Amino acid sequence: MANRKRQIVLRVPVTPEERAIIQQKMAQLGTKNFSAYARKMLIDGYIIHMDTSDIRAQTAELQKIGVNVNQIARRINSTGAVYAQDVEDIKGALTQIWQLQRSILSR
Repeated sequence: MANRKRQIVLRVPVTPEERAIIQQKMAQLGTKNFSAYARKMLIDGYIIHMDTSDIRAQTAELQKIGVNVNQIARRINSTGAVYAQDVEDIKGALTQIWQLQRSILSR
């Protein structure tokens, strides 16, 4: 208990039906952490759910692009030569990033 920030534990008895409703609402929000859900609901009375699937997809794409750019940078650093194809690949990666940004912002 010494390392815990929250030292007071609240207990709330519920019926099986109430528990099922709570679990349904948690599932709708995509959360499995009951403590965080209950704390937020008890303090604020509401939770705003934001769909971040677009941002997660963009992050995955950015990671792929970043890997490609890193590979190009390693090749340039090891050979000391910059190839036209490397420059085109980086330009293509930047174009992909801008397209991702535009598609997310337009939704």
